[in-house]
Amino acid sequence: MIEAKTLVKICGITSIDQALQIAKLGVDAIGVISVKESPRYVSHRKKKDIFRNLKKFFPKIRRVSVVKNMPLELICTNSFEFENVIQLHGDEDLSYCKKLRKEFPQIEIWKAFRIKNKEDTKEIELFSDFIDAVLLDSWNEKTYGGSGIRIKFKYLEELKFSKPWILAGGISTDWLEQIIADIKPDGIDVSSSIESSPGIKDLDKTKKLINIIKK
Repeated sequence: MIEAKTLVKICGITSIDQALQIAKLGVDAIGVISVKESPRYVSHRKKKDIFRNLKKFFPKIRRVSVVKNMPLELICTNSFEFENVIQLHGDEDLSYCKKLRKEFPQIEIWKAFRIKNKEDTKEIELFSDFIDAVLLDSWNEKTYGGSGIRIKFKYLEELKFSKPWILAGGISTDWLEQIIADIKPDGIDVSSSIESSPGIKDLDKTKKLINIIKK
């Protein structure tokens, strides 16, 4: 369950050192990407090492494993020893989410939806019985995330879901105050806008962003 305050998730972490440095800044969730075509992809072993260290030193932080269209039988063979959130960032349908919920009742499931127009938000509520949070990202034909492209503001107005929702897609410090004041998501998910290169976060930019959200 996401708390009343605005959750801050930093995604696309690729090293133990950066994971611990960013955790120390006061984020609520850290995401590691298990999608091979992503420039922020890390191996299963490296992901396990990152999450093991986070669990040891920052046990309250959500450790988010980001997957995309992974065969259900393959995802069900994972032990999920160190992550406590699975983020589905592909085209996973209602049946997939229902089966995953049954298989992993103890782990949070966040489902990402890529928004191309207002119509894309209308069927999200159908997933509510099987997921713990909704993540809205921008639609891009070349990638499923980390594009740095924003969702059009008009698609985000007056959104209401029964589950907490997290906004992703091109979020930077110059847009944050409007997001928090006018859109009021339950969480913010940031990756490319605070990077010096894919998978490498600029800690000064990261700290500035967190301070704006948490103030």
